[in-house]
Amino acid sequence: MTIPKQLQHGAIPNHVAIIMDGNGRWAQKRGLIRVMGHKIGVESVQNIVKASRQLGIKVLTLYAFSSENWQRPAPEVKTLMTLLKTYLQKELDNLTKNNIRLQSIGQREKLPPDVLEILENTISKTANNTEMVLNLALSYGSRNEITQAMRAIAAECLNGNLLPEQIDEKTINNHLYTAGFPDPDLIIRTGGESRLSNFLLWQASYAEIYITDTPWPNFRRDNLIKAIANYQKRQRRFGKTSEQIISPPAQGPFNEK
Repeated sequence: MTIPKQLQHGAIPNHVAIIMDGNGRWAQKRGLIRVMGHKIGVESVQNIVKASRQLGIKVLTLYAFSSENWQRPAPEVKTLMTLLKTYLQKELDNLTKNNIRLQSIGQREKLPPDVLEILENTISKTANNTEMVLNLALSYGSRNEITQAMRAIAAECLNGNLLPEQIDEKTINNHLYTAGFPDPDLIIRTGGESRLSNFLLWQASYAEIYITDTPWPNFRRDNLIKAIANYQKRQRRFGKTSEQIISPPAQGPFNEK
């Protein structure tokens, strides 16, 4: 783990999630076709995965392809799928060498069969890696995720395995695509837009959100460090007051040690 001097030791976010936006606009600004932004964006993925591993981030979730992205022009979708397949094929050795486990969330059954095959193969071959999880959100939409979870919970109630009054936040968490993952501490959105775009709506309840005008093709290690430095300056209260966070509870006859 390599912590640069501008960051505090012991305060690195456990789970960072990134909405990788701005590829198309980056390309159009340069008079290029949109897919060129996606191609350069792959270089940013490689850079940020490496940097995250070095910084000690344990889970990195990248919003790679949303459920709504299937509506984009067919040539662009085809290019995105080709880039995904190529990335997975080329990065398997690096993931293994750096002890990174690949996971994915979303309706991956909708992916083209050849892409799904290489994705599942990479997930299988990295399953025992322990240093970091690279979690790709593919054909992912949070509303669909929550809907599927509700259907599964309702089915358990109908077959008698679960009572409605037993449903709590843990029950819902366990039925989401992200079951077993910690909630994101920091969500970064590149490209300057200020919305979550149907990304981790349940899990983002207390995430710190960092928005940068830097488009994804230009987002590299230094940008990630800047986002984490901003995160470290914030006070995460989780519904408490600042005073409760700063001051320890008063000692009394029932809580003295």
